[in-house]
Amino acid sequence: MIMIKTKLSKSKVHGMGLYADQFIPKGTITWIYSDKYDQSFTKKDVEKMDDITKKQFFKYAYWDKTIKKYVLCFDDQRFINHSSKPNILSTQKKDVASRDIKKGEELLCDYTKFDENYFDNIGFKH
Repeated sequence: MIMIKTKLSKSKVHGMGLYADQFIPKGTITWIYSDKYDQSFTKKDVEKMDDITKKQFFKYAYWDKTIKKYVLCFDDQRFINHSSKPNILSTQKKDVASRDIKKGEELLCDYTKFDENYFDNIGFKH
């Protein structure tokens, strides 16, 4: 669940993005995994999906090393875009502001910190 005020808007990074709708001090928990709301899928579940479904699924899902399942976020957390210079530090169970984030700033995380195969899953050519 998102723990801060946010809004969606067009991203300069990719498609839609999630933006801070408040000042967020460094160290603030911005999101916490909720097994009550966030859906999780086994590798076998994903293998059963047709190619179109998998492509859509991998737009928003990530591999969680802790629970050994793919997670599809319930809320707008799924709109956080990737950056090699993130302002959010991500783990499988929570995200934390890595520095002060100004209101109106896009929230960015490094996808490879929690899902090292993310770009392979979506067919990104290295």
